[in-house]
Amino acid sequence: MNSGLIQPAAQQEDVHEVLMQLEAIIFASEAAVSLARLKEAFQGRYSKPEMRQLLQQLSLLQHGRSIELVETAQGFRFQVRAKYRNIIAQTWPERPTRLSPSLLETLAVVAYHQPVTRADIEQIRGVTNNSQILRTLFDWNWIKESGFRELPGRPALLVTTPQFLNAFGLHSLGQLPPLQDAKEAFMALDANAPKS
Repeated sequence: MNSGLIQPAAQQEDVHEVLMQLEAIIFASEAAVSLARLKEAFQGRYSKPEMRQLLQQLSLLQHGRSIELVETAQGFRFQVRAKYRNIIAQTWPERPTRLSPSLLETLAVVAYHQPVTRADIEQIRGVTNNSQILRTLFDWNWIKESGFRELPGRPALLVTTPQFLNAFGLHSLGQLPPLQDAKEAFMALDANAPKS
C-alpha cells in the first residue's frame, strides 16, 4: 500500500472497504482496540505503519461528525466529541456524575507523583486518606500496587494504570496537563472525559 501514489479505482474501493471494516471493529468493541489486535484482525496484511495510516484515514472520515476516533493507552476507540457531551448528559441524566474533588485530588497526586505510598498521598494532600477513595480507584482499575518502598512496614507503591489513561482519553502520562494545580487539571480532564 503506497500512499504517495494515486491508486487505481479498484484499489481505492479496497481501501474504502478496509476503512469500513476498521470502523466496524472499533465501533463494535466495548473497549479500546489495540493496534496489535487490529493487525491480527486483518491477518497481518498490514504493517504497523500501514495500519496507523489507515487509522489516520479513518479519523479523517469522522471530520464534521459528532464522534471522533481517539487513541488511548489501550488502543483506538470512538467517542462523542466534547461539544456534544452536554446534550448526552441531558438525554441520559442517570449517567455517572462528575468525580468528587477529593477523589480527583487523590488521583492527581498518584498520577503526577507516582510511584507514591498512601503516606505520600496524605503528606501531599495535607489530609488523612479516605480508604473508600483508594478502594474506588482500585475497583475502577485506575491505580494499582507496583512494588514496595524499602522502609519499615514496606508500604506499597501506587501507580496509575492504562485503564486510567483510557478513562481520560490519554495516550500517555506525557499528555497530562501541566502541574500548576493538579486538582484543577483533573477537574478539567474529568469535564472532557467520556462517561461510560
